[in-house]
Amino acid sequence: MLELLAQLFSRLFFFTGSVRQGAGFPPPLPPEQEAEYLERCARGDAEARQKLIEHNLRLVAHIAKKYASPRRDADDLISTGAIGLIKAVSTYDAKKSSSLAAYAARCIENELLMLLRQERKSAGDISLSDPIGTDGDGNEISL
Repeated sequence: MLELLAQLFSRLFFFTGSVRQGAGFPPPLPPEQEAEYLERCARGDAEARQKLIEHNLRLVAHIAKKYASPRRDADDLISTGAIGLIKAVSTYDAKKSSSLAAYAARCIENELLMLLRQERKSAGDISLSDPIGTDGDGNEISL
């Protein structure tokens, strides 16, 4: 489990670094090559899994852009979407789904919607240590 989390964070840092440096995204894989990587990934090939994730990051950015707003950090949306992509690549079954991109898009959107629900749920939360005003001397007042 810890190894999986370490791999996840290394992929997210790679992704964020490549986007910030303006390197862009790797192009999508041709269908034949994607099918080959999917077969290898199904057999447990970690390199094939990584390639599938890297070459579908453009999809994450495209979907995350739909949920972007000035109040939301784009990096958070992309990171959350990348988690959805990783889950999609890990659980994809070619016999059950039509294409990896369609399946991944659904998984990415589900992760983003869970994030947005969590934001909405905690939007009204306040902390007792948050200042609620100032007194006559300019000192902050908290509960």
